[in-house]
Amino acid sequence: MNNGKNVGRSGNETQHQEEEPLTERGLERIEEEEESTPVILKRTDEIGRHPDDMLKTAIKEGLEQLERPFFSLLLSSVAAGLILGFTAMAVGVVSGLLAGPEYSEFLKHMTVAVVYPIGFVVCIISGSQLFTEHTATAVYPVLDKKAPPLKLLRLWSVVALGNLMGAYVIAAILSMTDNVSHSRQGFVLVAEHLIRPDFFPLLCSAVLAGWLMALGAWLMHASPMVLGQIVLIYCVTFLIGVGGFHHSIAGSVELFLAIFLSKSFPVNKGMFFIGVALLGNLIGGSVFVATLNYAHIRRTQVVY
Repeated sequence: MNNGKNVGRSGNETQHQEEEPLTERGLERIEEEEESTPVILKRTDEIGRHPDDMLKTAIKEGLEQLERPFFSLLLSSVAAGLILGFTAMAVGVVSGLLAGPEYSEFLKHMTVAVVYPIGFVVCIISGSQLFTEHTATAVYPVLDKKAPPLKLLRLWSVVALGNLMGAYVIAAILSMTDNVSHSRQGFVLVAEHLIRPDFFPLLCSAVLAGWLMALGAWLMHASPMVLGQIVLIYCVTFLIGVGGFHHSIAGSVELFLAIFLSKSFPVNKGMFFIGVALLGNLIGGSVFVATLNYAHIRRTQVVY
């Protein structure tokens, strides 16, 4: 009986080794599958508690996104850009209301940071495709050699394009409601903040924003509960807001709004911001989150 069990286990281990490098946590999963009756509640409860489980989930999710049809991916990305317009709207309205000298800079800064996460929470929980999430999530299967780099470049290109299309459309709609929200001044003030830094400070700021967003996407694998995910998203985007860091898609909505509402706003600086912010977000998510996570979880825990 023991020999049969060992042979079966060896066969399972061989199969797992062919699919992916075998880690200590991978061995534990094999034993769990042999000794436990698979129950949906069990897997939901345990998901994400171990970093190796989180990585396994992230690789699966990344593969699903990489294989998604072009038109479906584009429409979802456009939806994300549209939804993120509500972050720009909230920040612009608050900035306009608190623009007077009677309000302290601390109050203005903290109020903006408090409302900044609103659009991100709605966008990410809705399942729409946001560029700064997939700078990291889609990297995992490529690092694990389950998908070619060209598919990753395709995903990034389509999602970025769709997000910017959505950002442009929602900015146009919001600009038409200026007589209702009376937020022209706030939108222009926010956009001027975005284009103020030179190349290197802007790039570093965008790297930090991309790092935080990708970290939030990673941490969501540790929490199967929607409320927990909302808290995680709020925390990381609050840090982006309070730090004044540059998020490419939310910033694009704010820039498009300023271009629509102010004839004197420099369009060339706005386009420069979008390019640098996309690059910085990409670096922050793919290098400081995806690559480091994969390296310290998969490559340092492989059982030889």
